[in-house]
Amino acid sequence: MIRPLRSYKSIHDRTRALLERFGLWEKRDFPINALSHGEMRHVELILGLAMEPKLLLLDEPTAGLTSSESQELASLIQTLGRDITLVMIEHDMKVAFALAERMIVLHEGEILADGEPEKIRANSKVREVYLGERIKL
Repeated sequence: MIRPLRSYKSIHDRTRALLERFGLWEKRDFPINALSHGEMRHVELILGLAMEPKLLLLDEPTAGLTSSESQELASLIQTLGRDITLVMIEHDMKVAFALAERMIVLHEGEILADGEPEKIRANSKVREVYLGERIKL
């Protein structure tokens, strides 16, 4: 029942591929708390991807990251391919607009807008509520 790790070749190969893809193979033996906050976020994404999901739910994947870390994570997310459906809650509008094909904007528990990013960006109510622009009447 207990087998050595090397007997799980397919799991090891998939793990190595993900760690290399996210630039973490060299740190594979580090304790998680020795990684930077951005690297920990990468590990969270890797753990989700390791199960080879068809649907991946991400709740604010860039929360607490620096601007450059957020951009790096967004770039990695863009490489995931079209075989995974990604549903993401994100408050960083740069990241949200960079990644989304479709956006649903909520305000006070109700749908404020729904559509492609450019439609959302042009929506005056969304701009007023989320982007801080005042609408002149």
